[in-house]
Amino acid sequence: MLTARSTRRSTRWLVGISAAVLTFLVAPFTPAQAAPGDSGPIPVPSSNGLSNKGVGAISDADKDFVIKVRLAGLWEIPAGNMAQEKSNDPRVVKIGKSIAEQHVVLDALDRSTAKKLNIDLPAKPNSDQQFWLQEMKDANATTFDQIFIDRLRAAHGKIFPAIATIRASTRNDSVRKLAQEANQFVMTHMTLLESSNIVDYAALPTAPAPANPGSGPVPVDGQMLAAASSSGGIPGVSTTVILLVLAAALVAGVITSMRIFRAR
Repeated sequence: MLTARSTRRSTRWLVGISAAVLTFLVAPFTPAQAAPGDSGPIPVPSSNGLSNKGVGAISDADKDFVIKVRLAGLWEIPAGNMAQEKSNDPRVVKIGKSIAEQHVVLDALDRSTAKKLNIDLPAKPNSDQQFWLQEMKDANATTFDQIFIDRLRAAHGKIFPAIATIRASTRNDSVRKLAQEANQFVMTHMTLLESSNIVDYAALPTAPAPANPGSGPVPVDGQMLAAASSSGGIPGVSTTVILLVLAAALVAGVITSMRIFRAR
């Protein structure tokens, strides 16, 4: 037979457990983040689930994108190799090595896509890229690092929004897959370049002012608002309602348990 003391202990235990569970349910969800200074691997989405059969209409923008990916490799591979030869900063040497090696992989993906879609690719960098490479060749050990980091960071910043446009709009499955893969590489390279801690951010182009300030870049309609306020994709059921129901169930369970203990 349970004593009054054991009954009180059991009741406090149930109340504590219920409160802990309720706190967990009500607390806002915060995604796990790396600790400050953590230089772990950069998470990238997989493209393995995307088809790559060359199916779908190809626009002029698609063709231009495939060509630009090729052009990127034609100058960033030699630029990365130069960084390994000319820089005295181990960070810049490592960045150059990583970017050069990764562009070899991206270039192979790009050439495979171009072959599948019968797109002619250039064999040498364009005039701007040749100028940047010449800048790096003429630079000494003191000036090279800043030129290398700033030229590549600016170039990646320009191609980044172009990739997003193609990824969101292309009708061709092979171009879509290449765009997703290119996005992964560009994001990684931007992060690598910025890890040098010498990027001249003030020299980067300023984003144009929004045409309709305050409304956001994406049109918001009733369905989007409903989806944002729903829970777990269940239409018409809000998160607040679900939490209240769970809280009521927990309280009812505690009360029932207390009655059972007292009856004993």
